[in-house]
Amino acid sequence: MSLTIYLSGEIHTDWRQQIINGCEGLGFTFTSAVTDHDASDAAGDVLGAEDSGFWRDHKSAKVNAIRISTLIEQCDIAVIRFGDKYKQWNAAFDAGYCAAKSKPYITLHAEDIIHPLKEVDAAAHAWATTPQQVVEMLKYIAK
Repeated sequence: MSLTIYLSGEIHTDWRQQIINGCEGLGFTFTSAVTDHDASDAAGDVLGAEDSGFWRDHKSAKVNAIRISTLIEQCDIAVIRFGDKYKQWNAAFDAGYCAAKSKPYITLHAEDIIHPLKEVDAAAHAWATTPQQVVEMLKYIAK
């Protein structure tokens, strides 16, 4: 089975690469938001310089949203990773977007943040604690 899998969320660890490597040879296509923080922050700069950080972030968020919403629409499954270092509001937004669009998604996070993510997890189709668990689910789904 050929699946397109959108990888959303935390950008400070190699979880994406672990999943991609674990699914090698299965014919999956993986997509993601821009994971280079500086490039993502500068996405709106093509629309003109801003004196205010708020307006720079606002324009960049809108440009990034075009990419993200398009990739979520095109994917078969999303994997949404919540790390422990930062509050990933963007990941929570992606999960909400998936839920609103009835797009299946898997959350990936540690047990110590179950409570703050209870609504996000309640709408998810599965919750994993390791990238390897995600790989095993994707292998099963693709059978």
